[in-house]
Amino acid sequence: MFCPFCSNEETKVVDSRLVAGGSQIKRRRECTNCGERFSTYEEAELVMPRIIKSNDRREPFDEEKLRAGFHKALEKRPVSSDKIENAIQEIKDSIRKIGEREVGSQILGKQVMNQLKELDEVAYVRFASVYQNFQDVKDFTDEISELSKK
Repeated sequence: MFCPFCSNEETKVVDSRLVAGGSQIKRRRECTNCGERFSTYEEAELVMPRIIKSNDRREPFDEEKLRAGFHKALEKRPVSSDKIENAIQEIKDSIRKIGEREVGSQILGKQVMNQLKELDEVAYVRFASVYQNFQDVKDFTDEISELSKK
């Protein structure tokens, strides 16, 4: 690991600890040349499956696109960033556990809807209206009445 201060190649690990629920290791390092200390984070690099769109086009899983969708649905709603990040992580874990190299976008969409339903019902209806292509007010009222039953 190069020192970010003097670019020396030699650094030593002073302390290591688990962070982010055990999915990362934070290492405190010290440069053997200049003595400066800095932190590095290490996590397993797990390959996400490609997403098969409804038109059979394939594209890489895009976590930022997923995050943007959550933020759009949850705009002006009282949901913390931590809860959003946890929902995104649950979706990523779930998709990875499927064990396939490619996953249909409908599977991803259903998981997003399930997470939004848990986080905020208004955001869920917002997302569902676009994802399920609501055509009129009746579609909204049908979805809301389904939510009310549960």
